[in-house]
Amino acid sequence: MEDLVRLLRGHVAQLGARTAPTIPALLCVQQLCSESIPEGYMPSRVYLVRLAEATRELSAYVEHSGLDSITMVGRRRRPRSTVNVLCGTVFTIALLCLVFAASGPRT
Repeated sequence: MEDLVRLLRGHVAQLGARTAPTIPALLCVQQLCSESIPEGYMPSRVYLVRLAEATRELSAYVEHSGLDSITMVGRRRRPRSTVNVLCGTVFTIALLCLVFAASGPRT
């Protein structure tokens, strides 16, 4: 039980670093994280479920909003180039260099 709560709290810390500190979902899950684990079988399970649901809601917010305070602020990420695009670009540059070298005068 404690391990699961510790794991969820770690996820909350990581997700919290990627969101603005005033987001209601973040404030709710941080409040749950600050509470101690209740005693008893049912109260502790209810707490774990509430913490998991709040963490999932925060994760969905971060994924849907596209906000990342480390790399950008309020903008969408540029899609990453795929390996095929990179290989095609290198091949094109190499071909242009070969054509340029072959078009020069021979001595």
